[in-house]
Amino acid sequence: QVQLVESGGGLVQAGDSLRLSCAASKRTGDNYNLGWFRQAPGKEREFVAAISWSGGSTAYADSVKGRFTISRDNAKNTVYLQMYSLKPEDTAVYYCARGMMNELVMDVQLYNSWGQGTQVTVSS
Repeated sequence: QVQLVESGGGLVQAGDSLRLSCAASKRTGDNYNLGWFRQAPGKEREFVAAISWSGGSTAYADSVKGRFTISRDNAKNTVYLQMYSLKPEDTAVYYCARGMMNELVMDVQLYNSWGQGTQVTVSS
């Protein structure tokens, strides 16, 4: 089973950028999609973005569309989440996970192999 480790979180100001990384213990070129999710205190875990195994297809939550970009480098077994124009409401623990479906999905129940998460805090 693939193991995923997130990194790159931190404390930034509104309008700043951050790039999160999700390193996999196995080749990300194996045929599975990867997704980013986030969970703020007192809220449910929500979908942020997903990318197909080839990197050719992506999906984003409406709240981050146009500000976040998901990408993957299978040679480095890593998926990235580039975040621009960060807002205080983006504050959360960010997780990556492996998709269990062939198509890109947003349902948290259709992902497994969750990482431990990385904290992103955006101050106003």
